[in-house]
Amino acid sequence: MHSMLSNEPGGPETLIWSEQPDLSPKKGEILVSVRAAGVNFPDTLIIRDLYQVKPPRPFAPGGEVSGEVIAIGEGVTGYSLGDRVLALTGHGGFATQICVPANQAVKFPETMSYEEAAAFVFTYGTSYHALKDRASLAPGETLLVLGAAGGVGVAAIELGKAMGARVIAAVSTEEKAEFCLSVGADEALVYSREMNKADQKKFSSEIRELTGRSGVDVAYDAVGGDYAEPVLRSMAWQGRYLVVGFPAGIPKIPLNLPLLKGCDIRGVFWGASVFQDPKGHASNMAELQELFRSAKIRPRIHASLPMQRAAEALGIIERREVMGKVVLTNA
Repeated sequence: MHSMLSNEPGGPETLIWSEQPDLSPKKGEILVSVRAAGVNFPDTLIIRDLYQVKPPRPFAPGGEVSGEVIAIGEGVTGYSLGDRVLALTGHGGFATQICVPANQAVKFPETMSYEEAAAFVFTYGTSYHALKDRASLAPGETLLVLGAAGGVGVAAIELGKAMGARVIAAVSTEEKAEFCLSVGADEALVYSREMNKADQKKFSSEIRELTGRSGVDVAYDAVGGDYAEPVLRSMAWQGRYLVVGFPAGIPKIPLNLPLLKGCDIRGVFWGASVFQDPKGHASNMAELQELFRSAKIRPRIHASLPMQRAAEALGIIERREVMGKVVLTNA
């Protein structure tokens, strides 16, 4: 087998395509021949030791995979050789093989490609947990999505519409705005790539104008940084501000804003929720697959690259060029 290994902290250029012995599943595990792996923003952090989880080196990044079951460990039931599965792995996915606890893998339908399956679990799992479990998004509410053209952002747009919300997509370019409208957003806002005080005031004013000055019921913030404060200023009474990620930096929040708005700031750590509530995760995955079968959600693949080009794929994510998802594939 081969893996794209991180031997020392650093950027994508430090990853090395390396050969290792083939794997064997332990008790309770299945061995998966990786056909595709999703690329996500945490992959850019974990190789720099900047993520919440710091695996011992050497390790391969890659938090979600799809592939075929090629070996079954002791005590595992419900799987057969050749089953098509997707799985949340945390790390290790940028490889040709990976062992996965059987209870963390999910079979996926023939109508879903390996690339779509590898682009499915992280983005839709995160956004569904955020909107359903953390925000209790209700029909008729207004949802604002920051970083809306990225993987989790697109998933939030689709899921918001499926849940009956009015969705406003906030992005950094006109091209991304058009893309978000094409996947179902009702409105799109283009914000400045460098947010100063005047830009913050303008951004907040534009949000309030689009909501008829009533404010945003749910804000899905996958950007952070200086974008957080103008969004908080635009919240509706008893709105829910979801903390999803910080590619623009960890924001400093004036706590008088949630007081004045009577709104909540709610953290979204989907990876931890999978282990804290495995039954809830399984239920959400089943509901998401049904939404896929009914054509209400569909992963948008921005780029599909060979596994050996992982550094290039991570660069696309770091430069915030992605519209949808980037996946890596094994022939």
